[in-house]
Amino acid sequence: MIKHIVLFQFKNGKKNSTDLELIKKSLEDLVNFIPELKSIEVGINSNPKEMFDLALTTEFESWEDLNSYVVHPEHQKVSTLIRATLDQRACVDYEF
Repeated sequence: MIKHIVLFQFKNGKKNSTDLELIKKSLEDLVNFIPELKSIEVGINSNPKEMFDLALTTEFESWEDLNSYVVHPEHQKVSTLIRATLDQRACVDYEF
């Protein structure tokens, strides 16, 4: 199994906008479109002292499934939405 964890920081106070809720919902909905996606959890940061605004945790059976997710058209739509205001991104992928 592969765990894919991504942290997002958005520009210009994005974390206080309803757009952040839209991004969260859009990411969570991916489980309905991408069969390789075994689980997904998305959280909006509640700690104003931390720099990242949103955390994404997903699980896949294999590296191939993760790669299928990355190029899937529904994931690409959400990625475009995110990149429009993204400032920084950090990612960790590991086997468990």
